[in-house]
Amino acid sequence: MTIRSFFDQLGYEVSFHYPPKRIISLVPSQTELLADLGLEQQVVGITRFCIHPSGWRRTKTIIGGTKNFQYESIDALKPDLIIGNKEENYFDGITRLKQQYPVWLSDIVTLHDAYSMITSVGAMTDTEHKASHIAREIELRLSSVKKNSAQSVLYLIWRKPWMAAGSGTFIDSILTMLNLKNVLADFPRYPELSAEQIAGIKPHLIFLSSEPYPFREKHINELKEMSPSSKLVLVDGEMFSWYGSRLLRAADYFNRLIL
Repeated sequence: MTIRSFFDQLGYEVSFHYPPKRIISLVPSQTELLADLGLEQQVVGITRFCIHPSGWRRTKTIIGGTKNFQYESIDALKPDLIIGNKEENYFDGITRLKQQYPVWLSDIVTLHDAYSMITSVGAMTDTEHKASHIAREIELRLSSVKKNSAQSVLYLIWRKPWMAAGSGTFIDSILTMLNLKNVLADFPRYPELSAEQIAGIKPHLIFLSSEPYPFREKHINELKEMSPSSKLVLVDGEMFSWYGSRLLRAADYFNRLIL
């Protein structure tokens, strides 16, 4: 094994023994990517939110949540590479981990960022061919997604308080790809909204995401009272916000989505 250096998506240089043999993933979508790259033996730790592949929750060490690391568990694993994300993880936790371990962070806003992350993870883990194939296949499949008729959409991610996806988010990039007009495109990343604000927006569509808040059928009537002219649609949040190999499934999902 030799020491190699890579730059993460924040521009920081990360050096470690290559290829890494003990990887911890701090982000669900990137955990799934590592699995699809065939790195089951190399991944030793994941978060409690890493639900794909489901079997890994029984065979990998759970190192806490994405914003609440269990440092003793991480130390016991002796990782030679930790892979996280600027948004999904927390500054204090990442800063502490960087004092002891090589930590590579992604920063995903656009589909191009997602493709770059996938190929970068492949380069770091000696799976470049598989990673490049996944990135190309995602791009090819998404190019076949049918375009919508520029309807306006409010994409809700939380309740109490109501929160939605604004500008500078991967969700916003996906909506744009689908030719949907995000009514909060001029707002900060995840603005809080009052019921009165939602009523005043009057979008053609309101998407109720399955994550991070688990919106269900019972929430539709609540939103319908606020915005009776809008069409309420429950959507799979993984398809709109997971930026790893889950995107291989996204094109079929979007083409089936009835708007």
